[in-house]
Amino acid sequence: MKILTVIPTYNEIDALPTTIDRLRAALPESDVLIVDDSSPDGTGELAEEMAAADEQIHVIHRIKKDGLGGAYIAGFTWGLRRDYEAFVELDADGSHQPEQLPDLIDKLDEADLVIGSRWVPGGAVVNWPVQREVISRAGSFYSRTMLGLNVRDITAGFRVFRRSTLEDIDLKSIKSAGYGFQVDMTFRVARQGKTIKEVPITFVERTMGESKMSSGIVLEAVANVTKWGLGARASALSKKLTGR
Repeated sequence: MKILTVIPTYNEIDALPTTIDRLRAALPESDVLIVDDSSPDGTGELAEEMAAADEQIHVIHRIKKDGLGGAYIAGFTWGLRRDYEAFVELDADGSHQPEQLPDLIDKLDEADLVIGSRWVPGGAVVNWPVQREVISRAGSFYSRTMLGLNVRDITAGFRVFRRSTLEDIDLKSIKSAGYGFQVDMTFRVARQGKTIKEVPITFVERTMGESKMSSGIVLEAVANVTKWGLGARASALSKKLTGR
């Protein structure tokens, strides 16, 4: 299987080398695409040095910091043009354990989207403040309730997509910029009747760099989930009333 791991970056110059080394050791068959949002700390330049030393590493430079969703869409679009069959989402900061990637890849034989889940039996978080865990659990609960999805960790960012799954999504129509992008993608996959599997993972809080999470990102996600959920309910009611 031709695999592409997409890693968005913004000011990850300290964490990126270790993450790439671990990924290359854990899943050497995967190519790597670093999508850098013009990091002022030199992450983009470091990524270019890595690419020059390893033909399986590639780099996209975006002109400004423009959100997680946009970075992944740029990466997916790049990979779809180059015939990759599986697409991995991986954080640059080391919070996702590359050593667990083979477990996710193995499940792709029976799923269209595989999610590395913190909130299924066997999943765990390490070094997270209580407040962060409460926000994450509450966000997942609210999202799956509003959207009617049976996915425990709907906001998770450690994922593997089949090529056909991405091909069936209109990537250009996605406007979610922050972590709501993960919810958006899950909802779109589920509405197509595709199979979603969750695999337990251990999420480790970053030890280098700064988190990109902010109140604005959380509010964007809540607003979008509410809009999508209410829209889906209105559409279902309309179909019921009209018989269409």
